[in-house]
Amino acid sequence: MTSATTKERLYLFDTTLRDGQQTQGVDFSVEDKRRIADALDGLGMDYIEGGWPGANPVDTEFFANPPKPLHAKFLAFGMTKRAGRSAENDDVLAGVLNVGTATVCLVGKTHVFHVKTALGITKDENLDNISASVAHCVTLGRETLLDAEHFFDGYKADPDYALSCVGAALEAGARWVVLCDTNGGTMPEEVFEITSVVCEKFGGDRIGIHTHDDTGNAVANTLAAVRAGARQIQGTLNGLGERCGNANLVTLIPTLLLKQPYADMFETGITSEALTRLPKVSSLLDEILNRPPDAHAPYVGTAAFAHKAGLHASAIIKDPSTYEHVPPETVGNERIIPMSNQAGRSNLLKRLAEAGISFQPNDSRLVRLLEHVKTMEEKGFAYDSAEASFVLLARRFLDQMPQFFQVDRYRVTVERRHNVRGDLVTASEAVVKVAVDGERFLSVSESLDPEGGDQGPINALSRALRKDLGKYQGYIDDLELEDFKVRIVGRGTGAVTRVLIVNRDSKGRRWSTVGVSANIVDASFQALEDAILFKLLTEGAPVSSKIAAE
Repeated sequence: MTSATTKERLYLFDTTLRDGQQTQGVDFSVEDKRRIADALDGLGMDYIEGGWPGANPVDTEFFANPPKPLHAKFLAFGMTKRAGRSAENDDVLAGVLNVGTATVCLVGKTHVFHVKTALGITKDENLDNISASVAHCVTLGRETLLDAEHFFDGYKADPDYALSCVGAALEAGARWVVLCDTNGGTMPEEVFEITSVVCEKFGGDRIGIHTHDDTGNAVANTLAAVRAGARQIQGTLNGLGERCGNANLVTLIPTLLLKQPYADMFETGITSEALTRLPKVSSLLDEILNRPPDAHAPYVGTAAFAHKAGLHASAIIKDPSTYEHVPPETVGNERIIPMSNQAGRSNLLKRLAEAGISFQPNDSRLVRLLEHVKTMEEKGFAYDSAEASFVLLARRFLDQMPQFFQVDRYRVTVERRHNVRGDLVTASEAVVKVAVDGERFLSVSESLDPEGGDQGPINALSRALRKDLGKYQGYIDDLELEDFKVRIVGRGTGAVTRVLIVNRDSKGRRWSTVGVSANIVDASFQALEDAILFKLLTEGAPVSSKIAAE
């Protein structure tokens, strides 16, 4: 095994704030960019690419007051000078340099087709653009990178010219030349072969790799380039990027640190402790984008170490490594053996223990609980996706569920009407009556947003249920609904609606609840009520002295 002192250094370059922002539907605010940059720096990234100064108002404002990372190098992105101008007098190049970052990354053409067709210049003029631009940046004391655009396609079209572009940048003083699979169409074996040629000619300690995921091979292509000698890796958080995305650093980082042969050969700026924060950094991006995290994302997804194993459950409990390629705790995740219609006794006992539910192994209620779970899933419930609802169900079966409140009744109405401006609008109203400590509370809520738009009957119902719960109100004020999913289960007249809700609170905790009914409102209410009950249970809220008035 290679000693840690002899490991080669890999340098990690994040381009979420620039290339990731090219994703359709993604528009970072300045504050979004600051939060992401801070998280990347705390993780241990070597380079953070902030964007292209002047390309849009957000990037311009961002660079006007840039973040000051403690560890990473913060840099601006731009393009090489244009033909017919000197590097000193090119205003586009000056725009990148004028923001004052100590490192800059320039994109340059390396494919003959793009040189002749897109730029409309000769091959020699393009070489001069690359060489003069890099030399100018270096003269000004900037660490300079060249993103070799469409390099792999360019190499296949004219290998000598593509290599001459790399050579021109390196001879002019570039610290890194990054080989870009710009359209994401190159296969791993091609990446390995071509990168090997480049590294043999110029040395891999100045060569980087930048891949896109249009064939689903961005991570594989990046690893192939590393094996071939490239020592800088570019990518984005969660694989964000235009079209199908970029190489996913959230997958690459733990692979490089934990999997062979990379773990024995290389080191990065990511410590073992920082690696455990990777799920939080990944979920931060999803939170900013207001989208649910991918539960099945490698390493960091909530289902990445979930074993719906059925007859294998006993083996998993005795020897988890048989079914897990790395220990979940090394990446800040945890093992889950969810309840499902395949569940066995070992599965059930483990879930109860993890939930902190006390039991006797010979308790006859366990058999009935297991059968009840299977029956409920046949009706459409999904406890593998709603662990909180399972915990509540199990506690009720084992007589360990505290009494908090009781819902006497609820009503939801929807009407179309003209508002005071004469516009035709749809409005929803919910009424919920609950009993706490013998007192009854009646709450009414509409679903209209501040601008008068209807947010739907489920929104009204959620507001009304959480509006006044007496002594429990302070426990649920920070409760938020993060995701709401609806699915029709079954066919024809026997079909029912399943609602899955992901909830969160100010402490960063997330939990899922489920409801099933022929009526979507009723299914939603079940999941909403479970969410509040689980929150109260988790917070250790006091029990209700009596539910209803005498």
